[in-house]
Amino acid sequence: MSKGDAEINGQVGMKFENILEEIGGFGPFQILIIVLLCTPRIVLPCHFLLNNFIAAVPPHWCDVSTLDDGGLFRSLTQQQRLTVSVPLRKDGEPKSCEMFSSPQFQILYNGSNSSAELPTIQCQSGWIYDNSTFTSTLATEWDLVCDRKSLTKTTGTIFFFGVMMGAIAFGFLCDKYGRKNTLLASYIMVIVFGFSSAFANSYVLFAVLRFLTGFALTGISINSIVLSIEWVDIGHRSFIGVIGSLAWSVGNMLLAGFALLVTDWRTLIMTVTAPLGFAVLTWWWIPESARWLLANGKVERAQFYLDKCAKFNKRPKLSAKLKLEDKNYTYLDLIKTPKMRQLTLLTGIVWYGVASTYYGISLNITGFGLNMYLTHFIYAAIEVPAKLMVYCFLNIIGRRKCQAGALLLTGVCIAINIFIPKGLWHVRAVVAILGKGLSEASFTTIFLYTTELYPTVILQNGLGYTSFMSRLGVSVAPLVLLLEDVWTLLPQIIICSVAIVSGLVALLLPETQNVRLPETIDDIEKPRLVNLYMTDTMCGI
Repeated sequence: MSKGDAEINGQVGMKFENILEEIGGFGPFQILIIVLLCTPRIVLPCHFLLNNFIAAVPPHWCDVSTLDDGGLFRSLTQQQRLTVSVPLRKDGEPKSCEMFSSPQFQILYNGSNSSAELPTIQCQSGWIYDNSTFTSTLATEWDLVCDRKSLTKTTGTIFFFGVMMGAIAFGFLCDKYGRKNTLLASYIMVIVFGFSSAFANSYVLFAVLRFLTGFALTGISINSIVLSIEWVDIGHRSFIGVIGSLAWSVGNMLLAGFALLVTDWRTLIMTVTAPLGFAVLTWWWIPESARWLLANGKVERAQFYLDKCAKFNKRPKLSAKLKLEDKNYTYLDLIKTPKMRQLTLLTGIVWYGVASTYYGISLNITGFGLNMYLTHFIYAAIEVPAKLMVYCFLNIIGRRKCQAGALLLTGVCIAINIFIPKGLWHVRAVVAILGKGLSEASFTTIFLYTTELYPTVILQNGLGYTSFMSRLGVSVAPLVLLLEDVWTLLPQIIICSVAIVSGLVALLLPETQNVRLPETIDDIEKPRLVNLYMTDTMCGI
């Protein structure tokens, strides 16, 4: 073997962390990536939590115009017509799904209490909606109320099923065709399906388009975090992961403002989708992941981006040429070997718990004595200090304890709220907001944690799988909330249990703080034996 071949083969074994150290693992190049990915990250929460507003059910009551007999009824005021036509609930508000079969004029003289035992029928001619808050929603568009009220929550479940399916597809596509190309495909698909759903003329068509929108959004979700993490060195992974995720919180807060100003559901969908047009323009400046290029044998392109990184960061170019073996990986590689199987099982459970808990809280923005816009904004705003807190604790107590602690404390907050009387709404609101912040802390941690747990060669497959488990939890969350019709406390008990169980499972994961990112499956199956030996020797073992 010649000296030149030896140098090249020596470079083959060079860890990517060493490459980053040479060209700059944190500098203007990495900051540029964060900035370029801000817009799509802002769009994500706007779509993921959009159902809170487009599927809201405003106060409504039966359309009683069919009871107009042309006589006394016509001479009554609107409020009087409502009084003689619709029975009242215990709180004094008109019932939503029932009406009298004929006007009960005696109520005007005998008082409202006399309507309690009068026979009623289901609404016969549709409903009248209170449009003071919303111009239109899915519920008012297609009368998704009374016996069809579950369909408003179902739209959320359908959307997240799309996200779940997208996780599988994009996990494969990202590892097959690269992070950058699939990111562009995601942008375009979300724009097409997002705007199309705003013009849907039937519930079924809308549900299909929302499914496809969710499918496409997954590509943005898993690519944006990976492109950020794979370009930074060990010391700044947590900083990039946490600070970059603040764009989610910004988007979440903006959603409350957009929904307050745009009260028509069709216009609101177009409003939150439009920023991706700008993201398409900025895509040209986003670099491909050099880790992925090297892992897939695309040496020349990897060299191009690494040289560009060195130039941006004002560092010298790499001193040697790169040459790596090309090998394809699939989802089966997640379960072929013992330690990868264990890692796959544990991360799947934790991701399910994190997502189910976060969205179980986020999708329940009523019942705390505040209007829904303010509740949503506060829920979003609390994420900012939660993320900053996570950044501090990730580097103090490590990823594993941070992950488990956030989930367990979230479960505790939910449990406390189960026992606090509804009359103490201000106390319930404070505890709920604290639980929301902790659930966001667990979500922020698991994104970073997962990118450090899975080896580079199957990272996107790993993220595709964990994203699938996450969206499975999210898809179930709206359906769990429907169980309050069975027993008011049942949804909270389920969400609390899931948070606690997944928090305990997180304790079984390995710690990754200040550890090199695994690049191959062998790095997982044979974890750094040299480093372990050196540590044992230094300790006199």
